[in-house]
Amino acid sequence: MTGKKAVVLLSGGLDSATVVAMAKANGYACYSMSFDYGQRHRAELQAAERVAQHLGVVEHKVIGMNLNGIGGSALTDSSIAVPEELGEGIPVTYVPARNTLFLSLALGWAEVLNAQDIFIGVNAVDYSGYPDCRPEFVEAFERLANLATKAGVEGRGFTIHAPLQSLSKGEIIQAGERLGVDYSMTVSCYQADEDGRACGKCDSCRLRAVGFDEAGVPDPTRYK
Repeated sequence: MTGKKAVVLLSGGLDSATVVAMAKANGYACYSMSFDYGQRHRAELQAAERVAQHLGVVEHKVIGMNLNGIGGSALTDSSIAVPEELGEGIPVTYVPARNTLFLSLALGWAEVLNAQDIFIGVNAVDYSGYPDCRPEFVEAFERLANLATKAGVEGRGFTIHAPLQSLSKGEIIQAGERLGVDYSMTVSCYQADEDGRACGKCDSCRLRAVGFDEAGVPDPTRYK
């Protein structure tokens, strides 16, 4: 294919689905990447496959990595309960180094594809306080990408796009609605069941429900 290419991180959730649609709307041929990293459920990976097909990406790749081997998160260690009430500080659903690892692999694929753009759906407004969702992290990783790669050294530098960075969840949903995203295909819940039905209690479910309410859009989420 000719034209500009982009690697887009696609978790199967609401935010990343919106980012794929945004990248496509900006003229990118999208190559989506998901990760089977030892998370609690595979429903989000199945959702990512659906979204990738629905939005017409060029190629969708699922990379395996064993983050449950180090644990330290309620999303990768089944002995740690997913909190169902708001707490203080960085929650136990934070996965150590997750976005750093994901972006590193996206960077590798982008270099192979001769793509200079990488999209990630991190957000600094309606999020759970994860340190690797902040603008400072995205900016720092972009600097690293251009220092650590053959393409960057040779002057074919990379740009890390985080188009949701300053949007509320409601604004994200409104943007996705305008771009034709089918949110019924997405799974955001931290502890969805095998059929992708949400718990309605975790932090991610709360943020999602508030977003649909703010956007004035019917919530298509299936709950247990």
